Amino acid sequence: MHALGVVQAQRLDQGVQDAVGDALEVAALQSGVVLDADSGEQKAVGLTDFGEPEVLRVLDGPAPEAGPGQIRIRVRAAAVNPVDALVRRGIAHVAGIEPPYVPGMDAAGVVEAIGEDVDTDLQVGDRVMAVVVVSGTHGAYAEHIVVPAESVVRVPQGLSDAEAATLPMNSLTARMALDLLDLPAGATVAVTGAAGAVGGSAVQLAKADGYRVIADAAPKDEQLVKGLGADVVLPRGAEFPDLVRQEAPGGVDGLIDTAGIAEQALHAVRDGGRAVSSSVASANTGERGIATQNSPALRPRAHLPAPPPPPFTGGHES
Repeated sequence: MHALGVVQAQRLDQGVQDAVGDALEVAALQSGVVLDADSGEQKAVGLTDFGEPEVLRVLDGPAPEAGPGQIRIRVRAAAVNPVDALVRRGIAHVAGIEPPYVPGMDAAGVVEAIGEDVDTDLQVGDRVMAVVVVSGTHGAYAEHIVVPAESVVRVPQGLSDAEAATLPMNSLTARMALDLLDLPAGATVAVTGAAGAVGGSAVQLAKADGYRVIADAAPKDEQLVKGLGADVVLPRGAEFPDLVRQEAPGGVDGLIDTAGIAEQALHAVRDGGRAVSSSVASANTGERGIATQNSPALRPRAHLPAPPPPPFTGGHES
């Protein structure tokens, strides 16, 4: 799969840069002193107060140990998701979580240890990527993380650690959206926000599932979205649903709305079709029999509970 998140990171507009904390968050991940895991200690980048990227601090704490069913990873790269930045700023509140808080839902690195009762062909030293169910100080912005074995897979051949770190959460979100649609091969799916990390993953996975894909794109992104495999690329914006209807006169079988425009985009869906959106659709879909799911259903499920977060201390500037 194309590491679309890396492409996106290279050309974020200023508004998105602000939303993800700009380059300061990425730089903060590289600021800790690398420690030997055997020392029992580690550093992480986190926060003790909500705010802009300047609130991020290097925190000291114990290195986690892999328990039954878990794998410990030496983190080499962690992605910055919009949710990480929103929580950091106190805009998106995570129930029961107060600072100190270590963000990060995606990581790539090397297997350091494998706990008991793990059925895997992974070995110590393998390059892997993982999705992290964040809880308190248990986040990917750390030198070492412990995650359920089911949350870890090998890094695809040819990808760097930074590229691999962009895949887990975005790709799982897209995969779950397609699973929720549960359409037969040959169905037609519309994707909004197709040049984004989740939307781009949805385009690629939908094609792999045998769907016809109609996607939106700004002029500057048209070739990118075509390269991801979309069968038809239409201009993004208010006219997109009507343009989709020209390509699929009866309406598409399914919609994956990563742009949060479900109320308008549902017009592109046929009666009795299905839609998964990052926003709650306020349109009346009952009369048309469209089955809808909103963003909470897209969040990857945790196979096992996250380990208890270690007590991080400190707080010097990164």
